[in-house]
Amino acid sequence: MTFRISHSALALGLLIAAALPASAQDAPTLYFSAIPDDDETKLEERFDKVADYLEETLGVPVDYVPVKDYAASVTAFRNDQIQLAWFGGLSGVQARRMVPGSRAIAQGAEDEYFISYIIANTGTGITAPGNGDLPEEIEGRSFTFGAQGSTSGRLMPEYYLREITGKAPDEIFSDIGYSGDHGQTMRLVASGAYDLGALNYSVFDAAVAEAAAETETTAVVWRSPPYPDYNWTIRGDVDARWGDGFADRVQEALIGIDDAEILASFPRSAFIASENSLYAPIEDTARELDLID
Repeated sequence: MTFRISHSALALGLLIAAALPASAQDAPTLYFSAIPDDDETKLEERFDKVADYLEETLGVPVDYVPVKDYAASVTAFRNDQIQLAWFGGLSGVQARRMVPGSRAIAQGAEDEYFISYIIANTGTGITAPGNGDLPEEIEGRSFTFGAQGSTSGRLMPEYYLREITGKAPDEIFSDIGYSGDHGQTMRLVASGAYDLGALNYSVFDAAVAEAAAETETTAVVWRSPPYPDYNWTIRGDVDARWGDGFADRVQEALIGIDDAEILASFPRSAFIASENSLYAPIEDTARELDLID
């Protein structure tokens, strides 16, 4: 079988290369990815814009690499297929433990105090108690987490469910599922496939703001206490590849994002500096639940 590159594709590649400074054309490509916590189309639209911004700001080629699930993002980071990633709290901890010297360099301004929601299908009649407690009516209902490796869709909701009730999830609910991402959790609960589900608060709030159809048959029945979550993590060996101070330059570039469209797509009001120590509570919780050694 013979593969051919079209003249238009070749011309586009040459134009992109020509747009970069000569030094950038010789630089290795910085590859980055993100946990697939939302629809693939939305993720590609968001991170292609981030790639363009980083390429222009850093002066090196930058490519976004989509992955199929949370575990794949951590594996790609460990195997040096990507050098930078937008991780959740748990996936960031897992990735940094695998690559010595790696560090969290930025987080959303909202990520220092992130929360999870438990939502219910309105047909269940379950409502929020109003005092921060879990509704008693959740017992014996069906429930879906998000991805198994999700901080806001699984780790912290499970931690608080255990803490508040003194029971494991399979002792509380009649049926437990893992939807794979926050948007799918909302769709499954909205359709009645599951009575309840746990998800990232920002995904649900954005759906409410957009008047998405799923919000007509779902309601928030519990809000978690705050915890640290999403972060940009970079490998500890990038300075050896792109020059001294490169990790700090990437950090400055991420903190410097002021494009309203990019920020709204996360959604975040800004990115701020981060560090590994902020995610110690996530690591401790993951260890308590035997998700890491």
